[in-house]
Amino acid sequence: MVDYIIVGSGLAGIAFAETLLQHHNSFVVFDNHSQNSSKIAGGLYNPVILKRFSQVWNANEQLQLAEDFYKRIEAKLAVQIDFKVPIYRKFFSVEEQNNWFAASDKPNLSPFLSTTIIHKKYSAIDSPFGYGEVLHTGYVDTDVLLNAYHGYLKEQQLLFEEAFDYNQLQVFDDHLEYQNLQAKHIVFAEGFGMHANPFFSYLPLDGTKGELFVIKAPDLDLDVIVNTSVFILPLGDSLFKVGATYNWDDKTCTPTEEGKQELIDRIKEILTCDFEIIAHFAGVRPTVKDRRPLLGTHYLYQNIHILNGLGTRGVMLAPAMALDLYASIENGTPLDKTLDIKRFQKAIKKSDSTKEGGN
Repeated sequence: MVDYIIVGSGLAGIAFAETLLQHHNSFVVFDNHSQNSSKIAGGLYNPVILKRFSQVWNANEQLQLAEDFYKRIEAKLAVQIDFKVPIYRKFFSVEEQNNWFAASDKPNLSPFLSTTIIHKKYSAIDSPFGYGEVLHTGYVDTDVLLNAYHGYLKEQQLLFEEAFDYNQLQVFDDHLEYQNLQAKHIVFAEGFGMHANPFFSYLPLDGTKGELFVIKAPDLDLDVIVNTSVFILPLGDSLFKVGATYNWDDKTCTPTEEGKQELIDRIKEILTCDFEIIAHFAGVRPTVKDRRPLLGTHYLYQNIHILNGLGTRGVMLAPAMALDLYASIENGTPLDKTLDIKRFQKAIKKSDSTKEGGN
C-alpha cells in the first residue's frame, strides 16, 4: 500500500511528487514519456504578460514557491536548473514606451517593471527605442530537470516507465488497486494525454501546439532574454533557444514546415545576422480556454484527482498548484473556485445525460 499513484512525470507530476516527499508520503509514478511539452518547453518564468502589460495571476506567491522548489531540487540532485536572467521587452515605438511607464505605475506591476529604459546595443539587433526590463525573471532548464528527476525516481525504484492502463484501475471506497499495487489516492498529471483518460476526458483541455528552435548565431552577443514576437534565450557557445509558435488545430508533436517558416520569418524580423538551425522541436501544451489550471477531485470518486492544464506557464505554476491540490486532498482545504474542476459541472451533467440517452 502506498499513499499515492502519480500518472505523468512532467512538470506537474514532478511538482506533486516532490510535494509528497516533503510531507513524507509514499508514492509511485507511471509514465511512458509520450508527452514531451515539459521537456522541450522554453522554461521561462515571468510575472508579467508582456502582450498586455498585465500581471500574471497570483504571481508573487507563485514566484516564491517556485524559487524555493527549484532550489530544493538543485540541492538534492546536485544540478543547476534555475537560471536568473533578465527579460528585456523590445520597444517598437514611443507609444510602447509610454504604455510601459503607465503599467509600471500600477501597484501590482511596479515590483516587476523597471522604470529605466535600457539602451544597451546588442550586435545583430536593431533597437532604436530600447528595451524595458522585467524583474524577477529567468528560466528553468526543463530538459535537465526532467532527466535528473527521472534518474532520481529510478534510483529510488519509484518510476514505472510504462503506459498506465485505465482498465486495470479498480476503485474502492477507501483505496484503489492497480495491478499488484494498492494506493489511497491517484493523481493524474498527464498533460495533453488526459484526452485518453476516461475519468477526466470530459474536461475542456484544448492543447496548443508550440514549436521551438535551437539556433547558432556567432554574431549575436546577447546575454539576456529578449522578448518580442518570439523569445530569444541565450544558452552559451553562440547557441540560442527561440520560440514559440501557437497552433490550436494541430495536436501532434511533430515539427512542421509551417512552424519552421513562421519561426524563421520572426527571427529575421529581429536579427540582422545569419543563423543556423541546430534543432527543431514541437510539443502540445496542456491549455484551457479560461487560462486556469485543472485541479481537483473526480465528481464520483473521492480518491481520484487531477493536476493539469498548466499551459504556457508550467514552470511558475507547478509548485503552487501541486501544493494547493495536496492541501485539498489531505486537509480538505477548498480549492480556488477558478482552479477547481467543479467549475465544469455543466459539462459533467451534459456528458451524463448523453450517456443516459444512449442507453
